[in-house]
Amino acid sequence: MTDNPAAPTVAVDEVVDTVGTLIRFDTSNTGELATTKGEEACARWVQARLEEVGYETTYVESGQPGRGNVFATLPGADRSRGKLLVHGHLDVVPAEPADWSVHPFSGAVEDGYVWGRGAVDMKDMCGMMLALARQLRSSGTVPPRDIVWAFVADEEAGGTWGSQWLVANRPELFEGVTEAVGEVGGFSLTVDTPSGGKRRLYLVESAEKGLGWMRLTAKARAGHGSFLHEDNAVTLISEAVARLGRHRFPLVLSESVTEFLKALNEESTFDIAPDQPDLEAALGKIGGLSRIVGATLRDTANPTMLNAGYKANVIPQTAEAVVDCRVLPGRQAAFEKTVDELIGPDVTREWITKLDSYETTFDGALVDAMNAAILAHDPDGRTVPYMMSGGTDAKAFAKLGIRCFGFAPLQLPEDLDFAALFHGVDERVPVDALVFGTNVFEHFLMHS
Repeated sequence: MTDNPAAPTVAVDEVVDTVGTLIRFDTSNTGELATTKGEEACARWVQARLEEVGYETTYVESGQPGRGNVFATLPGADRSRGKLLVHGHLDVVPAEPADWSVHPFSGAVEDGYVWGRGAVDMKDMCGMMLALARQLRSSGTVPPRDIVWAFVADEEAGGTWGSQWLVANRPELFEGVTEAVGEVGGFSLTVDTPSGGKRRLYLVESAEKGLGWMRLTAKARAGHGSFLHEDNAVTLISEAVARLGRHRFPLVLSESVTEFLKALNEESTFDIAPDQPDLEAALGKIGGLSRIVGATLRDTANPTMLNAGYKANVIPQTAEAVVDCRVLPGRQAAFEKTVDELIGPDVTREWITKLDSYETTFDGALVDAMNAAILAHDPDGRTVPYMMSGGTDAKAFAKLGIRCFGFAPLQLPEDLDFAALFHGVDERVPVDALVFGTNVFEHFLMHS
């Protein structure tokens, strides 16, 4: 570290500009190495901002040129305690400017929002992280334990050239880390209470479904399109995909989902009990968030791609499909058994990408620190666990035995369809939510 860091920064004064600047780096991750861009430039800018206030940083390219990752550590008072990893990804999904009201890489501040691709996924948290990292270091603040700041690449394509590579090839970067926080959690859901008031529940991610992209392949005899042809690869793959796509996997309530539904039932007028027979229909009462919660009640296998043939009058030898699979904790073996039964013996399957599910209990000192931080800035709030239907870099870090949560606190307007903003058009984050989140996150870090 340098001996003379810059003058102290104030995170709440920097966070909006920081998020806007991060958005202006077009870090679109197409899933293809040749067309993904911007991660190195963005990571180098983050690195410079950290070094400006005295951090010693580590820049790592995760297995491919331009896949930039930045690490820095803020020493804590008790160096013998397990370190806290605070992580965020710098890549975003692509955006088509013609579809947007505001250019997706403008980082514009309009109507009380910061607009642009990544505003909620997840340059909002990266901005809070960077602003707080700078404030704590420049002011000489010492947190209770070491904080490892990690800004990583390639999360939007499963972390193959980001967190997964780092865990497999550079585990020393995480030495001593016992707990971690990242996306997607800490955001508010406002509900009507039985007493006629309002209550904000802050959803902390304590679980994630497994993520897998599966390729199905059917092989049969090639032939002329005019002949009688009972052995047809296109027919075989189509029938298998239809059976799998129409199948409803059994309803299974994990601990995280059960706790969330119980809290929702206690605090709101929704009258949604975990054991009611029409649970999925009842979830429609909670608006846009029902898409997230509803997807955590069952395994899903959604066909997303088909590929077969090269000429109208040629029956191809091979036909393929790709299926997006999301599997509940503890369900992987049963899920694969069902898939095999549905696709039948004439279709083979292989995993293109397979990331395990994750779940931890909603208890302990770190959870207490999250709750205390929320209550310090919203005394009527309540933290509750939930399961995310998608995936985050926590899947990689959990392999090292790190206990992971999603906690990027935001107090959101009651009428904002937050779920629709993820990977959506006109993605944006409220300015007031960023200020709230920065204050809450600072409190959390200083009591964790």
